[in-house]
Formats: sequence, structure tokens, C-alpha cells
Amino acid sequence: MLSRIIFVMLCGILLWAPIPLGSNRAWAWSLLQVLIGSAFCLHLLHCWQASTPLFSARKFRLALAPLGVLLLWLVLQSQQILPSADSYQTGIMASKTLFFLLWCSLLLNYCSGHKRIRLLALVIVISGALQAFYGVVVQLANIEASPVIGMSEGSRARGSFVYQNHFANYLALSLSVAIGLLLSQLSSERTQRNWRQLFRDILSTMLSAKMMLRLAMILMVIGLVMSRSRMGNAAFFTALILVALLALWFYKRPPALLKPLVVSILLLDMLLVSSMFGLEKLQERYQDTSFVSEARDEVVRDSLPLLSEHAWTGSGGGTFYTIFPAVQPQAYSGFYDHAHNDYLQFAIELGIPVTCLLLVWLLWLSYLALHVMRTHDHKLERGLSFAALMALCHMALHSTVDFSLQAPANALLFLTILMLVLLCHAQPAKLTRRRADSYSAQ
Repeated sequence: MLSRIIFVMLCGILLWAPIPLGSNRAWAWSLLQVLIGSAFCLHLLHCWQASTPLFSARKFRLALAPLGVLLLWLVLQSQQILPSADSYQTGIMASKTLFFLLWCSLLLNYCSGHKRIRLLALVIVISGALQAFYGVVVQLANIEASPVIGMSEGSRARGSFVYQNHFANYLALSLSVAIGLLLSQLSSERTQRNWRQLFRDILSTMLSAKMMLRLAMILMVIGLVMSRSRMGNAAFFTALILVALLALWFYKRPPALLKPLVVSILLLDMLLVSSMFGLEKLQERYQDTSFVSEARDEVVRDSLPLLSEHAWTGSGGGTFYTIFPAVQPQAYSGFYDHAHNDYLQFAIELGIPVTCLLLVWLLWLSYLALHVMRTHDHKLERGLSFAALMALCHMALHSTVDFSLQAPANALLFLTILMLVLLCHAQPAKLTRRRADSYSAQ
């Protein structure tokens, strides 16, 4: 019973995280930490009642080691054992990392079965769809100030986020999971159908849960386009095409409708549906893009001396905006408290060795996702691995020009998707007779 309560809490936290400004304010991430801490306290109570180990999923300990190293590194920086330009801000980042580590351990402990993995993925899709619905409705209603967060909306959808690009990143990650879930529901059988069978299949699909999932995807694509995020859109559709091409070689028994699904997202969602919701304005933003009008490239260029200065141990987590003014040659068009390049900011604040460790960790998880796609029988495991690989590709591209991982809600969602890779990889690759019977009953 307590295990179910904890799982429901985890789903509720995932839904809640993006609502208060993407949890990107001190009070919002403090509340998020309280919620995660409460779930972990219930976990401690459950361990005591059931006499189970604190971390029952021992096989995942090594997989979480890079996050543990990151936490230890930040603690050393916050205590000035390793240098930090602002030990208070580094302490805040260490606190966030601690609760992210607790979050990952809770997911690995309480989401081990297929039913809970599927429900967790559905919660991600619901969260993304709610954000898209809110952002699109506020824009279409021409509401000047958000009725929930009270911020000026402008001409770009932002959902309940402060920053439109964080909203776009959140939708792209949620869309990745939605596509993976839809793939897991498609048949891998390639049979010849006559027109009557084809019509019957289309009608049954329209009346099934697949149609609701497909409608949620269309809604999120509209929200993504209305965010007017250039790299958010480019990274998502590039990741979709790249991973779909990889799936043609690596996906074990790829769904017969994989290619039509990808084409429908690119043509129907992106070009046809989105053209009715401001696609031309996104195209105008692409056309108006130039290095003259953008200051992000100047921020990256001017930050490079900081990288050489703090290459080995870093300047301290969360200290970029403290040290950047010292090398900023002139005022920009806006205030930059982040490097608008997560690779560069992590390398400056944490040092190159720790940043490389985290990158190797992500590459290893990408390999696991490919391995599951290639070897596992269960369609849910293969579909969610496709989703995770899409999310990894998207984040790898989007992070070159933005700082999505600095937003707690986005970081929480990204870590959740990474944990889905570990959960799917931990399942037996081959379906036993008992698993096959339960699988066919789903």
C-alpha cells in the first residue's frame, strides 16, 4: 500500500514540477525539494516496515555513480575544499543535485514493473499536453498577461514557464516519450491488407487510446511551433529523423507504421496543422536570425577565457553569473546569467574532467537505449528506448545554444527519461512464456 502511495506521489511531483514557473524560482524549487524529500521520507518508512534495503535496486548503484561524483564535487566546492567563486550558490546547486539523486533512486525503486513504467510515461505525456494546451490557449485568446503566473505573454507561447525556450524543450522531451509510447502500441507484423481490412484498422485506431495519444502529440507540436523557439523546433525534428533512421537498423522488428508515423509528424503536424497556428512566424524568426542581431555567440566567445582559467576544478557550481562580468567587454542587449551553452557552462563551473564524466555517462545511456531497441522483445521497452534516444539527441543539440538543464523542471524530466532507459534495460531481453502471456493480455 505504501509503495503505491509513493508511486502516486512521484507521478504527482512530475506533473507539478513545471507548473510554478518551471520550478525556476527559489520558492518553487524549494517546494519541489520538499515534495521529493517527503516522498523519500515515506520511502524510509516503507523500508522500515517491510525490512527492505534502503536502495533495493543494487544493480543501479553503478549507473547512478556519476551523479554521486557530481554531488561530492559540489559539496567540496561549497566547503571551499575545491575553489568556488560563490560558495552559497554552489551550495544551492549541491542541494538540487542531492534531491535529483534522491528522485532517481525513488524512480528506480518504485517503477520497476511494466505497468508502472507505462503509467510514468503516460504522466509525462499528460504533463506535456497540459503545458501545450495552456500555452496555446493563452496565445490564441490574446491574453496579455498569464492568468496563472501573471507574466507578460508577448507573441510566443510559454506555458507556465518563465522562458519560452524552456517551454519548448519541455514539450520536445514530452513529445519524445509520446512517440515512444505510440511505437510500443503499433504492430510489428507486415501483412497485406485489402481495403476493408485497412478501413477496419483505421476505424479501430480512431476509437482506441492511440488516437488520444496522437491528438496529444499534435497539440504538443502546435505548442512547440507557437513557442517560436528556433533550436527547440530544429533540434526536435532533427532528433526525430536521426533516431528514426537509426531505428531502421537497430530496432528489433520495427513497427510496420514507423515510417508513415514519422512522415505524418513531419508533414501533417509540422506543415499542415502548424501552418494554421503561426508556422510562418517561426519561419520569419529563422530568416531574421543573424550573428549581428544575436548576442549569444558573443557570450560564448567572451566566456572562453573563463574555461581556460577554471579548466580543472571549475569556478564552482552556479557561479557563472558571478564570474562572467569580469570578462564581459561590453554590455549586451540583454542580461545573461547563463552561458546559453550548457556544455560550456558545466565545463566552466565544474571543470572539464567532471563534465567529461557526465558526457560519458550520457553516451553510455545512449548505448543502453540502442541495445534495448536491438535485443529486447517487449514493445514497451523498445518504444521507450527510442523515446530516450530522441530525448538525448534533442538535448545534445538544444544545449549548444541554450541552458535547458538549468531549469529544475526540465532537468527533472530529463533525468526521469534517463531512468526509463535503466528500467527498460534491467528487464529480461527475452519474453518467457509467463511474460509473453501477461504481455499479450495488455
